[in-house]
Amino acid sequence: MAEKVIRLFCAAGMSTSLLVNKMKEAAKAQGKDYDIAAYSLGDFDREYEKADVILLGPQVRYALGKLQAAHPEKAISDIPMQMYGLMDGKGTLARAEELMKKGK
Repeated sequence: MAEKVIRLFCAAGMSTSLLVNKMKEAAKAQGKDYDIAAYSLGDFDREYEKADVILLGPQVRYALGKLQAAHPEKAISDIPMQMYGLMDGKGTLARAEELMKKGK
């Protein structure tokens, strides 16, 4: 079983899948076992409960405040535009881990 569950959400789940692959590579290189997957924002209600950390792609950043207010028990943040644009898997993984440390 994976150590932690990280879920990324974007408009369709497609472009974020590329970032998920980069994050998986970074986690593997660091010897970490994370369950990382991408979904469309429409799948949020079905998927969020499993997640330790939830990251939103820039195209759905508008939903951040609403989701944080509706789910204060979850660690929810956005992925910075530059990090997303560069498909920075290592940086995005570090952002997720920072949220894990905060416990929220």
